[in-house]
Amino acid sequence: MLAMACTMSDPSATSSERAATATQALFARAADADVQARRALRHSIDDALLPEDERLDDRTRAALGALLDTLTGTLEGELREYAARLLTTRGEPALAALLRTDAAPVIDRLTGAGLLRDDQFMSECLARVRLELLGEALPLLGGREADGASLLARLALSSDRVVATAAGTLMTAESVRRDTAEGRAASGTGLPRALHARLLWWVAAVLRERAIPLAGDRIDALDRALAEAALRNLSAQDDAATLETVATRLAAAIDAQSDELAALIEEALYDRRLPLIAALIAHAFGFSYQLARELLIDPRAERLWLALRALDLPRDLIARLGYALCEADPRRDVEAFADQIDLIVAVDAAAARAAVAPLTLHPDYRAALLALADGTTQ
Repeated sequence: MLAMACTMSDPSATSSERAATATQALFARAADADVQARRALRHSIDDALLPEDERLDDRTRAALGALLDTLTGTLEGELREYAARLLTTRGEPALAALLRTDAAPVIDRLTGAGLLRDDQFMSECLARVRLELLGEALPLLGGREADGASLLARLALSSDRVVATAAGTLMTAESVRRDTAEGRAASGTGLPRALHARLLWWVAAVLRERAIPLAGDRIDALDRALAEAALRNLSAQDDAATLETVATRLAAAIDAQSDELAALIEEALYDRRLPLIAALIAHAFGFSYQLARELLIDPRAERLWLALRALDLPRDLIARLGYALCEADPRRDVEAFADQIDLIVAVDAAAARAAVAPLTLHPDYRAALLALADGTTQ
């Protein structure tokens, strides 16, 4: 493309040479348009055939887009700045300026390349967004004094130092997560380390790709700077500080017994703290936070009701949580839940435990079983 541009701008080139170059450029654009048209058709077909209850609503789509913008923008800014500093100190001011002045965000390139279609990455981002939106939309429930301290605030003052520390850390993690959701993330992504690293290297690859035409024979210097900046960023990534990990740590520190769990879940519901509810359920069963989160955000909710019965939680708590989730999530049918509540609470706790036992299998084993079942139904 650079040679083509030079030929077109070269005053010594003959008119036939310029015409040939222009024709080649036209052919290249037409070929690219053909590829783009086929891709757009596939996307349109996928969208047209998607069941209505599986489509993203506008609010979720907007929140997911904002999260992706924030995550990629945060990593992009950190990589640009530190790599540019390295290049400046190594006598490469032109490359440093190139990184600092290329203002086009990388997310469009990542989307176009299909990298953001990664199942694990998008599953985490979408689940995170859905739980946050669900928590924000939960109704305010009665039953507590107006000036009563929240569950986390009381736990942060606990005489148990481990519980108090974990509760205070969770409050800090919630604040950081709110900043990220509102586009104010100062650093980090809050993603699990493996997904953080994946996104980080994707961003670095886009920055390198853009610089190739202008970096020339200095591309090796740029590669080294970007790689060092990425490794530095990754070394600062702290999985122990993510909201999900901190909530899990608090649930483990509390270690609620069967006669304590209902009251804790109820108070967390009053406070609209779904991450804490997810962590309490996960700890009670011994499975992952991510799976408990999945149960909470699934609008079909059958697995959640069976899990709550398996924990032998009382009818009024199951009903209160069910109605709150129905009010917060337009995909849920409150009348269907009202018709179902008697059936749910009539299920014997032991039978419910047997029904949800597959959820407690080793995650990789369960994933293999699900993949097999999914392939069978296609």
